[in-house]
Amino acid sequence: MKLVKDTEQKDNKKQEISDKKVEEAIKTIIEWIGENPEREGLRSTPKRVVKAYKEYFQGYDLDPAEYLTKTFNEVEGYDDMIIEKDISIRSHCEHHMAPIIGVAHVAYVPSKKVVGLSKLARVVEAFSKRLQTQERLTMQIAKTVMDVLQPRGVAVTIDAVHQCMTNRGIKKENTTTITNYFLGAFKDDLSFQNRYLRYINKD
Repeated sequence: MKLVKDTEQKDNKKQEISDKKVEEAIKTIIEWIGENPEREGLRSTPKRVVKAYKEYFQGYDLDPAEYLTKTFNEVEGYDDMIIEKDISIRSHCEHHMAPIIGVAHVAYVPSKKVVGLSKLARVVEAFSKRLQTQERLTMQIAKTVMDVLQPRGVAVTIDAVHQCMTNRGIKKENTTTITNYFLGAFKDDLSFQNRYLRYINKD
């Protein structure tokens, strides 16, 4: 019940905040940085930013678990790991709202059912299109796959560049961040974990 209530409250809050109100906020930011929001090149920028933000953060309107509900039971006894490598990630860090750009690798060992390959990428996409930390994003993907598919194990790795670190602050352009999260067989059986890591590190 609480989840339903929280969702309803979030939807009501979004309805209260009109596109026009957000456009005015963007206009204020443009003025704050020292620009003229009425200049020809900037006149339509607030509308464009609102449109872009709707795309960047559409994950709040998506249910990642929903993508995993359609499964296939006819797998003829297949019981080894399934790995989807190099799923592109474009997210934003919650601390500076700067882009996080990288790739995710998702693996699971099915018990009785498998899911269409595109669905794993959709789960990654849905969680990515929110304000995130890389650590939380990695865990959210893994736990959702585990909870919905109930496989023998799940592994998720993210390798990403944080522009809040490369383009501001310490400005270390070549720095990447890698996070791993293992559940089930990947956590309990190092042979699974080691094979997975070898596979995702192959060129």
